[in-house]
Amino acid sequence: MDVISIIIGIVVGAGVGIGLTIAFLKKGIESKSKQIIDEAKAEAEVQRKEKLLQAKEKFLQLKEEHEKIINERTRKVTNLENSAKQKSDAASKQLEEVKRKEAEITKIKANLSQQLEIVTTKEEELEKNHRKQVESLEKIAGITAEDAKSQLVEALKEEAKTNALAHIKDIVEEAKINANKEARKIVVQTIQRVATEQAIENSVSVFNIEGDEVKGRIIGREGRNIRALEAATGVEIIVDDTPEAIILSCFDPVRREIARLSLHQLVTDGRIHPARIEEVVKKTQKQIEDEIIEIGKRTTIDLGIHGLHPELIRMVGRMKYRSSYGQNLLQHSREVANLCATMASELGLNPKLAKRAGLLHDIGKVPDEDPELPHAILGMKIAEKYNEKPDICNAIGAHHDEIEMTTLISPIVQVCDAISGARPGARREVMESYIKRIKELENIGMTYPGVEQAYAIQAGRELRVIVESGKVTDTQADTISFELAQKIQTEMTYPGQVKVTVIREKRAVNYAK
Repeated sequence: MDVISIIIGIVVGAGVGIGLTIAFLKKGIESKSKQIIDEAKAEAEVQRKEKLLQAKEKFLQLKEEHEKIINERTRKVTNLENSAKQKSDAASKQLEEVKRKEAEITKIKANLSQQLEIVTTKEEELEKNHRKQVESLEKIAGITAEDAKSQLVEALKEEAKTNALAHIKDIVEEAKINANKEARKIVVQTIQRVATEQAIENSVSVFNIEGDEVKGRIIGREGRNIRALEAATGVEIIVDDTPEAIILSCFDPVRREIARLSLHQLVTDGRIHPARIEEVVKKTQKQIEDEIIEIGKRTTIDLGIHGLHPELIRMVGRMKYRSSYGQNLLQHSREVANLCATMASELGLNPKLAKRAGLLHDIGKVPDEDPELPHAILGMKIAEKYNEKPDICNAIGAHHDEIEMTTLISPIVQVCDAISGARPGARREVMESYIKRIKELENIGMTYPGVEQAYAIQAGRELRVIVESGKVTDTQADTISFELAQKIQTEMTYPGQVKVTVIREKRAVNYAK
């Protein structure tokens, strides 16, 4: 019973506690809810006011932008109205100007009409006077106007025939000049297409040695070695105070080369005595002969020439050791061969035949014997001996006009030989005379009054004279050109012809600043 009462008391107490707790919590929740609602209302009021302010600011901003747009459009409209007004004023002025010009044109038309009537009247009067004059002339001359026209036509025909004959003569002269120009053009093109070296040789060679003590060994006891060397080679050996050098002097380049190679072998070997010298010189001579044949073969192969006799090939090789006025003969012959082939091709002839004749044209300068014959005739006889064609033999013999030319290749060889030999720098004597002739040519051009400058160009083939335009007229320029040509013809010696060109130029120069 007590336990039950206790339990009931506990339950009742718990229920009362729970009720009180629920009542207390409900009251707290209601007060908290009210507080939250109040806070939300206050925050909403604040946000409403902020939104309202933002809306007002946006409205003011849009209003300001709208006013700017309206002001800009108003300004543009005003500008367009002003521009239209200006154009209208200008158009009005132009219209007035057009009306004024129309009035002037009307007046001019009226004046022209009056003048045209006057001219027409005068033309009628002139026509009447012309008919009267023709009738009077017919009475005086006793022939009609038609007969006079016929006579005039006949006279004009005779005059036209005379002029035509003169014109034909001029055409023929011009054709001759053009033919000469074409010939010169072919020669110039041939020269330009062949590039060669300028080989100048001397009559002495320098043999370099390592020290002066070698000189004593070369001289030998009482000069026996040097005497044996000179006797074996035919070369004068000069041993002087020149340091580390010995000079070999001889007009025969083959002997000079044999002496040089023999000396080189003797000094390298170290054994220098008369017996050894003779042995080495003989061996070197054989070596040089073999080299000459090899040079001849290589030259013919390089030039594409086939079927030469072995003796002619040997002579071609000997050309390497022969010079003419300081110009190497082999280089000269190769150059003439190439020139002949090029010129023959330009003229439609056989280039191989021309090249063969060009290579062999100076073969008479290198014979084993030295007969008393011109080298052209001797070369022709050598070529005939070794069964060369008659055209080639004639070209060799006629290239210095010793015999008459009978083939077209002969003048080609002659011209190409002159081109190669007369080229500035190819030969010593030709070079000196060339420079002297150029200076004389320019000095003659400077002797005339009013000449400002004179230039000799194209290797002295043309003289260009520049005159002052203020002192020399066109007529005087023609006179100077003619007189210069006559003076050069009478006072100077020159190959071919010299073209004299007088240049008179007027220049007007101003500057825009």
